Amino acid sequence: MSRILLIVSGSIAAYKALDLTRLLRKAGHEVTPILTAGGARFVTREALAGISGARVHDDLWAAEAEIGHIRLARWPDLVVVAPASADLLAKMALGLADDLAATVLLATRAPVLVAPAMNPAMWAHPATVANMRSLTARGVWSVGPDEGPMAEPESGPGRLAEPSAILAAITTRLSPGPPLGPLAGRHVVVTSGPTQEAIDPVRYIANRSSGRQGHAIAAALAALGARVTLVSGPVAQPDPAGVTVKRIESAREMLAAVQAALPADAAIFAAAVADFRPAAVPTQKIKKAAGAPPPEIRLALNPDILATVAQHATLRPRLVIGFAAETEKVVEHATAKRLTKGCDWIVANDVSGDVMGGAENAVHLVTASGVEDWPRLPKDEVARRLAARVAEALA
Repeated sequence: MSRILLIVSGSIAAYKALDLTRLLRKAGHEVTPILTAGGARFVTREALAGISGARVHDDLWAAEAEIGHIRLARWPDLVVVAPASADLLAKMALGLADDLAATVLLATRAPVLVAPAMNPAMWAHPATVANMRSLTARGVWSVGPDEGPMAEPESGPGRLAEPSAILAAITTRLSPGPPLGPLAGRHVVVTSGPTQEAIDPVRYIANRSSGRQGHAIAAALAALGARVTLVSGPVAQPDPAGVTVKRIESAREMLAAVQAALPADAAIFAAAVADFRPAAVPTQKIKKAAGAPPPEIRLALNPDILATVAQHATLRPRLVIGFAAETEKVVEHATAKRLTKGCDWIVANDVSGDVMGGAENAVHLVTASGVEDWPRLPKDEVARRLAARVAEALA
């Protein structure tokens, strides 16, 4: 059984903290809540106390008189902030200590996990992006936010992660494991697999990508201690251990999932994203008509996920890596792609043979310094080499 100090800050999603508390108790953890003034606008002390079975702390000066913020800060095995409002994240980044929650967060030696929840515009604001980068660099873990409809008539990244997902992140953080690696405290987003672009309700355009290389990269990064978000198209690959997986189908869904996963220290775009999609998708299956020619399918351009992230003014990760699957002039096309997309590195490979779906890959690493030709290797080894290079670059 672990001791969890749960800080509930001001967000309409604070009601989910009650369900999270119930799940934590059911899993055998001891929970002591801290309720901020903003959090108390949405949930009551009595509700938190009843579900946690513990006293709820909400007053810095009362704590000083009875238990002391230092003793409270030293008590837990893990501090969880759920929901974590933009205001509290800013206090954490700046080291402010103007209430009990902020003071305990400044004084604790325990690991900290935050679950952000706020309006999409607040989440994307450069100040919040900078605050999250600062906290991540200091080793603060995070889960979410998710994307979806908000309390106000808006939709986008900013929804509090579901209590079950927060519990899974807590379980991972508390699980004994190997020593922290060179990517500990770093967040890396990886894309993998194909995308499927609907033609009608039963047909789609896709490619032969198996997702084996992208999934191997995600696993290799996690083995070096990174917190990895894997955005994957439809694949038969098992989920890598210790990795958060977001499943999508279309290119537009992949872009939305990647943007929701930011900020990150690095992003690796290994997915084989469809360049085009049908411009219009009927709601009924397209039928053959005797003697009639096949129907025409007009195509529209899909969003360029790599270029969108690499050229983003505020959410661009420090290191952006693209993949170039080519059938001719591999290095030449990859070199041009690195410049036009605005990414730092391109991993280029010749897919004219059995690479897509195969177990091996021969790649060229194209950077501003030149081109490195790697020998044909198992995809797991390609992933390990690339993860090691990412660790070097972020060190």
